[in-house]
Formats: sequence, C-alpha cells, structure tokens
Amino acid sequence: MPASLFRHALGALTAAVLMAGLTEAGFAQSMPAAAPAERVVPVLLGKAKRGPLPVRMDTIGTVQPVSSVTLRPRVESQIIEVAFADGAIVKAGDVLVRLDQRGIEAQIRQAEATVARTTAQLDQAQRDVTRNEALAANEFASKVNLENSKTQVATFSAQLLADKAALDLLRVQLSYYTITAPISGRVGVAGIRVGNIAKTGDGSVPFVIINQISPIYVAFSVPQRFLPDIKSALDDPSARVEATFQGSDTVSVGKIAVIDNAVDTTSGTVTVRARFENAGETLWPGSLCNVRVTLRVPDNVVTVPREAVQTGPKGALVFVVTDKVAKVRPVKAGRTVDGRTEIIEGLNGDESLVTDGQIQLVDGVKVEPKGDTAGAP
Repeated sequence: MPASLFRHALGALTAAVLMAGLTEAGFAQSMPAAAPAERVVPVLLGKAKRGPLPVRMDTIGTVQPVSSVTLRPRVESQIIEVAFADGAIVKAGDVLVRLDQRGIEAQIRQAEATVARTTAQLDQAQRDVTRNEALAANEFASKVNLENSKTQVATFSAQLLADKAALDLLRVQLSYYTITAPISGRVGVAGIRVGNIAKTGDGSVPFVIINQISPIYVAFSVPQRFLPDIKSALDDPSARVEATFQGSDTVSVGKIAVIDNAVDTTSGTVTVRARFENAGETLWPGSLCNVRVTLRVPDNVVTVPREAVQTGPKGALVFVVTDKVAKVRPVKAGRTVDGRTEIIEGLNGDESLVTDGQIQLVDGVKVEPKGDTAGAP
C-alpha cells in the first residue's frame, strides 16, 4: 500500500474512534442518577386474638390415701385364718383375719348361766314379795318380812343388770376375734401369718394396712399469695387439677377438695389437697406426680404469640403491621400460658404482629411476610 494511502486510512479510523467516545460520554451525561432501593425487612407475622386464657400454676404433688387404717390385734390369741391375699382389694365388712375364740366362747356360756341363775333368784324374790304382801294385809306376817323380800327383789334386779352387762362385754370382746375391713381399699402385705400369736399394744405387729385407693388425694403446696384464688376455685366449675404420674403420660383430672387451715410460716405456703376418683388406679399412694392447677378460665382475653412481645426502654412493646408497615406499639403484658401472652392494655385483639425479625426493625419500616405467619418463628 502506498504511504499516502495508509496515512489517510489511519486518520479516518482515529476520527471515528474519537467520535464514538464523545457520543457515549454525551449519552451517559444525559441519563438521570438511579434512586437508592427502599429498605424492606422480611419478618414472620402472628395474630392477636380474643378468647379464654386459663389462670394456672404448675407444681409437684404427693399422692395420699383419703383414708388409711392400720389393723392391730385387740386381744391376744392364735391366728387360725388369714382370709385375704397380699395386695388384694377389699370392701368394708369383709372378713380379713380369724383368731382362736374358743376361750371367749366358754366365758360367754358361763356368763349366760350366771344371768339365768340371777333371773331365777329374782323370780323367787318377786314371788316372796307377793306372798308377804297378802300375809301382811291379813296381819299374818310382819311388815319387816315384806320389806326384806322387797330388798331381795332390788338386790337381784341389780345383780341381773350387772350379769347382763358382763355378758354384753364378753360378746363385744368376741367380735375382736374376727377382724373385718373397716374401709374399702387395697391391703398391703400381711404382717402376721396363720399359727402366730397376735399380741396387743401399740408396738405390736399389725395384721395389715388398708389404703383407700379410689377416691384418692394429691397434696401440693402453693404460695400464700394464691390463697384467695384457691378458695374461689373450690366453688368454680371451671377450676380443675391435672395430675400426671411421673414417668407416665396419663393425665388424671380432679377438683380442689381441702385447703389446710394454716399457712406454713417457714415456707410461706399452704397445703392443698385435690380429690381424684382414680378409678383406674393411675395414682398410687406415696408417689410423686406433676400437678397443673387451673384456678379459673377468664374469657375475652387479648393474647399474642409470646415471641411478639419485646422489652424496650419504657417497658413491653410489639410491632404492629398495617399495610406492610411496622409500627411500634407500647403494651402492658400479663401472664404467659401455652405460648401466648396476655395483653392487658394496648391492643384490641385483631392486629397482625411481628413474631420474628424485630431486631432489624425501626418504627415505620416496611416489612415483607415470609414463610409461616401463624406466629411460630
């Protein structure tokens, strides 16, 4: 290529490049600057609701029999029969133990004979009175004999009363030789077996211990500040007590039955007993159980998910979302039950609230619901 032609082509190319650069620069200057993106925070939402919210407490209780009887010997004699199996259910009046009663039966027969003798002597004395009255009326006998015969009647009458009382006492003692169940319940292990001699006294070995299983008590202690609520719960049909035997998922439902008559000054608590029917014998005397006491169930209470309530410099607050904008709302929070917190003041009960993501929020920021909005983070 000739040199002149090459210089001409290079000049044309240079001019074209310069023109393209100037055109791009001018286009860039003519475009407006892009506005910064608006901040939107992703959050989880929950709902404020109106409805019942129980007033309750959780504690540990001890199962106690409503009635427990220790059967001890009242007379000394040999055991000839044990009529129950260890651990069996017995009813009131069932025969449990029989003792050798031949000695007391002989004494009863002797006492009956004494009563019969005294009765015959009284009859004779009464006939003497009748005869002496007739003789004295005709002056065939002195009044002294009549008075003496009347004295004999009084003496034998008193003796007859004493003999009958002695006979009744022996018959009562005879009942001690056949031991029956005074209450219905479950027996333990027999303390004395057939052939042993039953001994009397407080230190004697008992025949058996009977514990009433159904119904049964669960005793627990509550702080004294709950005493007014506990007393009100005695007559409140919505109040109830749930007991769960430790290690089991079975829940027994009962009612508050007894409040102790004094507060323990050492611990500041009062002992309460709840009564359970315990038909399936889920609760066992002496065992520990988890106790949930529902004192009352107020209705029309405003509640929110527990996670929605935050703590600020001036107290509790929530973020209320309206048209995807979060606003700070100060509230007065109460108790928390089953993951929901009572709102005493500040909400109507139909608001949408932020339950997760509050750390990124300020008053008036836009939000975008994400995932599950039922209230669980």
